[in-house]
Amino acid sequence: MPPGFPSRPTSYDRKVGLVLQGGGALGSYQAGVYEILAGSDYQPDWIAGISIGAINAAIIAGNAPEHRVERLRTFWEEITSPTAGWPAAPEGPFASALASMAFGQPGFFTPRAPFEWLNGPGPASWYDTAALKATLERLVDFDRINARETRLSLGAVNVRTGNFAYFDNARIALRPEHIMASGALPPGFPAIEIDGEQYWDGGLVSNTPLQYMMETAPRVSRLVFQVDLFSARGPLPATLDEAETRAKDIRYSSRTRAVTDSFRHLHNLGRNIQLLWDHLPEELRALPEAQFLHNAGHVARMDIVQLVYRPIEDQGTGRGYEFGRPTLRARWQAGAEDATATLAASPWLATPGRQTGVRSFDVGFARGRHG
Repeated sequence: MPPGFPSRPTSYDRKVGLVLQGGGALGSYQAGVYEILAGSDYQPDWIAGISIGAINAAIIAGNAPEHRVERLRTFWEEITSPTAGWPAAPEGPFASALASMAFGQPGFFTPRAPFEWLNGPGPASWYDTAALKATLERLVDFDRINARETRLSLGAVNVRTGNFAYFDNARIALRPEHIMASGALPPGFPAIEIDGEQYWDGGLVSNTPLQYMMETAPRVSRLVFQVDLFSARGPLPATLDEAETRAKDIRYSSRTRAVTDSFRHLHNLGRNIQLLWDHLPEELRALPEAQFLHNAGHVARMDIVQLVYRPIEDQGTGRGYEFGRPTLRARWQAGAEDATATLAASPWLATPGRQTGVRSFDVGFARGRHG
């Protein structure tokens, strides 16, 4: 561990998960968080992502540990380069967001050509994401992903059925299309076809993959770093723009809170069922009702560490597509600072109560980073 971080004791033997939320251009915050985690004692064996979180997750899982931060930086620097339509870097967040809408982002997405709108009803999306496929093929080693050195799970939505789906390298071979599907947010981006079905961005149903990780392996004790790009807490809006920004924060963070609270309740219940089972006499254990409850019992412990992007300044409704290079670097730095403070505090190393199955920590909120 770097100086100033408590060493991870051998007694703290939990597996490590990394959960990355969607949020478009805000995703460079996640890269900053990972840059600090990469130098720590907490290397994830399982990464789950949705939307931009799926792209960051694939870059991490699809590279050797010593190259991951470098590849993340390459991705974010490339997609925030000036575009051919606006060769000089636009000054200011508003101009940068406007340039992204008008000309797209290099290696990520481009506007549909005008002729596509001339005949018939036109396309079902404003932009084309073919450039993203080429970027992923260049920056991600899919042989490494499918060798399952690190588990990778990506959330998407089946357009036809409306059902949530997870593409998991523990179950199927992953391709660039699986990553693109997780980030295919309509009507900006087109649905992605996989094995005869069309998929959209998983954030349409849930913007956090925490539930999938927790429910898929509920009996494995795990430390999960959940990196969220929208804050549940925030100031009362005073303008229409602030109201729209605040509504988006609540919309995309509400599932995170609901999932965390629900899982905490159910997991604590399961742990206490198991603790009670150990004290039951054999005649009670033999009852069908006791057997039913015992199937839900476990002794696993879960620590959920929340790292939430909470910019001090108002970034407006266009923040999700504001890809300006200065803003990218500021968000990356904010992620690195929050991860540094979180690892320095390492609150998960405190001994949990006997009945406690799930704990959650938010060092950034405790520090007052909730502007």
